[in-house]
Amino acid sequence: MTLSQVGAAEAADADPSAPAEPTAQRSRRTAWITVGGILTVLLALTALSLSVGAGEVGPGRVLDYLLDTDGARADSRLALVVGDLRLPRTLTALLVGAALGVAGAQLQAVTRNPLAETGLLGVNAGASLGVVLGIAVLGVNTSYGYLALAFGGAVLASGLVLAIAGSRGGGSPMRLVLGGSAVGATFGGLTGVLIVNSPEAYDRYRVWVLGSLAGVEGWETLRQLAPVLGVGFVVALLTTRPLSALALGDDLARGLGHRPGATRAAVALAVTLLTASAVALAGPISFLGLLAGFLARAAAGPRVGRLTLLAGLVGAAVLTGADVLARVVARPFEAPVSVIVALIGAPTLIAIVRSRRMAALGLTDTSPGESSARTGHPEEKAPRPDLVIRRGALSLLLPRRSALAALGLAAALLAAVVVSAHAGQSELDLGSTFRAVFGYGDRLDVLLVQKFRLGRIVAGLAAGAALGLAGCLTQTLARNRLATPELLGVNDGATAAVLISVTASGTFGAWWAGPIGALVAVAVVTAVSGGLGARGYRVLVVGLAMSALASAVIQVAMARRSLSSASSLYVWTSGSLNGRDYEVATPVLIGLAVLVPLALVVARRLAVLRFDDNVASSLGVDPGRIRLACLLLAVALAGLAVGICGPVGFVALAAPVVAGRLAGPTRVPVLGSALVGAVLIVLADTLGRVLIAGVEIPVGIVTTVLGGPFLLWVLLGRKGNPA
Repeated sequence: MTLSQVGAAEAADADPSAPAEPTAQRSRRTAWITVGGILTVLLALTALSLSVGAGEVGPGRVLDYLLDTDGARADSRLALVVGDLRLPRTLTALLVGAALGVAGAQLQAVTRNPLAETGLLGVNAGASLGVVLGIAVLGVNTSYGYLALAFGGAVLASGLVLAIAGSRGGGSPMRLVLGGSAVGATFGGLTGVLIVNSPEAYDRYRVWVLGSLAGVEGWETLRQLAPVLGVGFVVALLTTRPLSALALGDDLARGLGHRPGATRAAVALAVTLLTASAVALAGPISFLGLLAGFLARAAAGPRVGRLTLLAGLVGAAVLTGADVLARVVARPFEAPVSVIVALIGAPTLIAIVRSRRMAALGLTDTSPGESSARTGHPEEKAPRPDLVIRRGALSLLLPRRSALAALGLAAALLAAVVVSAHAGQSELDLGSTFRAVFGYGDRLDVLLVQKFRLGRIVAGLAAGAALGLAGCLTQTLARNRLATPELLGVNDGATAAVLISVTASGTFGAWWAGPIGALVAVAVVTAVSGGLGARGYRVLVVGLAMSALASAVIQVAMARRSLSSASSLYVWTSGSLNGRDYEVATPVLIGLAVLVPLALVVARRLAVLRFDDNVASSLGVDPGRIRLACLLLAVALAGLAVGICGPVGFVALAAPVVAGRLAGPTRVPVLGSALVGAVLIVLADTLGRVLIAGVEIPVGIVTTVLGGPFLLWVLLGRKGNPA
């Protein structure tokens, strides 16, 4: 039964004697009632924004100024407070919120993904890189300079995404998503390189990145970007009809006279103009586009025109309300508006995604097509027969390809360890370093390598192996090569826990806080989302909401610490092995000694989960029990890794993909993923130490810079669907 039939049946049951009202007419009336309600709330929030703030000017005097009662506008103090501060700030909040809401709705419609948000095109990362370049390289210290550089960086990033997505035959939604993720990661890594080497740049950046409307004074800035916002709104309006046709599929859209490629390009242009202007005016407020789109979809359904209008109104209302709260919750100071948006939006988003309305729209359950697993690629050759080793009554089945891959990775790991131990040791050659690693050679050489170098390398090996294995488990569990522990809020939860432990104890290095924070985050996500079953978007949305809350806590904690303390913590939150040694690595090595064998034991059953649950059950596998075991293993491993070196990006994504290519499509590359993760961490740490003389780049920044191109190469470089 369709949704329209359900609605008609409910109407008939409510009043059998009355004729059934057409579903379309009732839906249209409900939508307009919703618009009217949101407009009423928006007007009330606008009035409140004009009445609250510094200057001790109440609503009565504000109204006098607006109506120019008894020449009130001639009062210089009133003109300053209302005309130069509150009016521009309120109008900026309305326009920025509407821009982010419309951009979020458009992006969700064109990618057919309700989880898409306005940072997807790399806009926020490009704007951040522009601002940091201006601070660290060009010496810019004016708000106008920040605005121009933020807008330029945002446009550059989105332009690169469009060029990548449009290559090789057109910009599909998947290419747009992957291109934005890759460019955003690379630009974010470059931003980290500049910040970590410039305390002054970091000091200014950590305030700007929180997002705020406190710097809006006068009309000059808004006047400069108003034409850009206007063009963005007009382009978004013109794309609503083609987007409605595009929702039916590219072929049907072409049959109706539309051009899917041109439509996607127009939507990307509108999103770029709106988001770049918003970031330039108020800083990166990335969660708002996702929230506004979800709230509008819950109220208006999937109709693109209504969705876009309501998303703009909701975005304006949420940002205006958040800005009012930012002025009053921490008087005489102001709270970061992005943190207020996260604190308001995350619980609201969780409530919406758990509602029956979202279930009726089909946003909480995975479709059969999405739940099916790809066990291989058509171009893969048939695997060669496995080796059978027999000795008497005992026999061992050894996968030929997997065994060869494991041997090759072990050799690569040994080479990476020797190269890392040799890096920076000008008095040792590679041969001497190799012997010193195993305790042979000159006593001073052995002391130098094993005491001052090898401890850090062992810590990197342990963290990399844990991340690679955690990524393998989550990707196989979710049947999605893009699934990493970050989706469940593991990294942000672990990072927040470590920072809280630093604040409580005053010392750094509480490795145990990482697993605890990761476990708490996953427990909350799974409990709130309704369990570990196939809940589709619900688990992902709850994970994103929890990550937003944890990120807000992290950003506020970093902004409120002294510059020296915040700078050292920023290096760790970027992912760093600086100061790590045997003492920190030992608990993780013990954990790996226990968890890797367990992962190998469940790997055989985990491979069955790549099929449908019914198939797994028919083969004697309990899907729920295996999911729980794998999830707990992944959380423990990722938490231990974060406790060692912080949230290192892309290793959990890249290691299973590389290991899977080496081992073949028929195996779950448990051991290979651990080996690849260890190799990647050690090599990235070595590169970060030797790339710039006298400067150490954290390992997480290196993996992030290199991870974007890797993501494109792996997921867009193959023929066919990149998913």
